[in-house]
Amino acid sequence: MNAVVIAVCLMLGLSLARVNVVIALTVSALVAGLVGGMNLDQTVDAFNTGLGGGAQIALSYALLGAFAVALSHSGLTTLISRKVIARLGQEESPGNINKVRWFLLLAILAMAVSSQNILPIHIAFIPILIPPLLHVMSKLKLDRRLVACVLTFGLVTTYMILPVGFGGIFLNDILLSNLTSNNLDAVREQIPSAMLIPALGMVVGLFIAVFISYRKPREYKEELILAAEPEETLNRRNIIIALVAIASTLAVQRYTGSMIFGALIGFIIFSFSGALKHVADQDIFNQGVRMMANIGFIMISAAGFAAVVKATGDVGTLVDSLSHLIGDNRALAAFLMLVVGLLITMGIGSSFSTIPIIATVYVPLAISFGFSVPATIALVGTAAALGDAGSPASDSTLGPTAGLNADGQHDHIRDSVIPTFIHYNIPLLISGWIAAMVL
Repeated sequence: MNAVVIAVCLMLGLSLARVNVVIALTVSALVAGLVGGMNLDQTVDAFNTGLGGGAQIALSYALLGAFAVALSHSGLTTLISRKVIARLGQEESPGNINKVRWFLLLAILAMAVSSQNILPIHIAFIPILIPPLLHVMSKLKLDRRLVACVLTFGLVTTYMILPVGFGGIFLNDILLSNLTSNNLDAVREQIPSAMLIPALGMVVGLFIAVFISYRKPREYKEELILAAEPEETLNRRNIIIALVAIASTLAVQRYTGSMIFGALIGFIIFSFSGALKHVADQDIFNQGVRMMANIGFIMISAAGFAAVVKATGDVGTLVDSLSHLIGDNRALAAFLMLVVGLLITMGIGSSFSTIPIIATVYVPLAISFGFSVPATIALVGTAAALGDAGSPASDSTLGPTAGLNADGQHDHIRDSVIPTFIHYNIPLLISGWIAAMVL
């Protein structure tokens, strides 16, 4: 009857039953508080306190949505789409289609990797880059579930292994600092190598998605894509303005560290340049907010859910109960610690937020079972990363959905959450367990 287990299972069950994720998170947070021994007022207070933690990211997504819609009206996205389709049309043979498909997938993967480590903009590029490419994907009959898997791989795997950008924050600022603060004698150089085996599990999952699960063509309705992403008349001046807006958005985001101000500057440039004079600014802003509103509300609700789960104190209770159940079985200990990490991250939606919660109890537990320093690093790091791919409330699944569902033909749960859960959490659970046992 642990509140964490019940709440996460309820949230996942409601989501799979097609209940809106916001409602699923809110109901599950209420249940978590009541099962965890809190009364109704305490549960509501904890939930309301946590809501503020998701407000910043929600506003970021709203402004990014407005910027993305403005960009689509500039003609730049139409130009990109036409160039790729023209390349395809030169020789619409199976061989050429495969070449374009591979080129597109590799380009999307490279952008996802870059967004974490080279140009750390996280998922900001997805609602800008992906919607105009839906025309191309339709021509290629490319399964969007595969694109979701490619995007999630780039968003998650790189911060697990590369200590720059968001990877530096995850590996050094969060993972290493929480390990050392809990008396593990770990050094910076040990972190990437300890996370290598778990990262290889993610690679295996990507290969399965690309070469087995989603290799077959999938049809999408072109008229819905055109309704969502209408082709604009090309105007050289507007395209130049769009490029300036993109460069300015990236520069401001990197300088300020804020997606909010980056997207705001980009939208202001469009508004005052006259590039959008054929469309009302207010209409564009409203369209963008509408496009990203669902993600914003999910992130706000997830922050409230996380606050209630933390307030119950049942995370520590869950780990303590496991330690009594395990006995002296190191293999079972490693497996159950990873499973608990999966449950916690699936509910909270963020591996970055999971580490401070689990490190306090996982490090002493791992030391008591005789795990080495690299094995403990792999256990805690993998336990946190598990669930980031495959959580309904994670930006690693919400981001791909924001881009791929621009025309309403990509379901968040069935086309983003379930595919990424199957292809990444299962291999990551296995590879994380292997790392804990061999390091």
